[in-house]
Amino acid sequence: MKRFFQILTVALLLPLISLAKIPDEDDILRKIIDRASPYYYPTLLERYRNLEQLNEDEYHYLYYGYAYNENYKPLAGCKALDDLILLMATIDTERPDKEEIAEIISVCQDALMFDPFNPTVLNMMIFAYGNCGDREKEQAYYRHMNGILETIKSSGDGRGEKYPMHIIMFSHATDLVASLGVEHRKAEIISRKVEYIPLTEPRKVPDGKIKGFYFDYSRIYRNKPEDVTFKKKRTWQFNNLGVREYK
Repeated sequence: MKRFFQILTVALLLPLISLAKIPDEDDILRKIIDRASPYYYPTLLERYRNLEQLNEDEYHYLYYGYAYNENYKPLAGCKALDDLILLMATIDTERPDKEEIAEIISVCQDALMFDPFNPTVLNMMIFAYGNCGDREKEQAYYRHMNGILETIKSSGDGRGEKYPMHIIMFSHATDLVASLGVEHRKAEIISRKVEYIPLTEPRKVPDGKIKGFYFDYSRIYRNKPEDVTFKKKRTWQFNNLGVREYK
């Protein structure tokens, strides 16, 4: 599916590493399981699903805390995401009719049950509700998409392997790069924890050039199912994982 972000345009510049909010696993786990905490996970996730407005810290604990949720299965397939790919390839995105809009919303709702923070799916919800005139939900999904992307961006500068941005799904990395409005090449696995997404053309910034972005995907491997074995080095395919063999 062609990834496009109609509403959100974010700056290419990322936060200085001194300002980065690198996820602290002990802190996250402690706060999301504490019923007295404002970040108690069941309550926080319910607020998110109810489209309530959240702050920066709430998005941080919500996003990274999902890695401890029993429904977090980052290597599993999702039929709803496959259906969304097929749907977006067949409808007229310039002039979708009411039936198409209703189908997009239905498929996206199913997809968000599997991956609540998928930027592409959130963007499709923005697109759908914007086209049917529901400005309240359009803005709510915009806030969610922006909140998730900013959470990932603030987790590291992404310009080196030492300070990568942190993701809980591989597709979130490619979605974030797409949201920056830059073209990129296929992702490359750098290590057991870090992948690199090179840009098609380096982008100039005040302190040099950005040739690509680094992402920490260790949470995904941490949740590797038992039937997945490490056999050989391979290049990831984000839209179709194919045979589940990892280094």
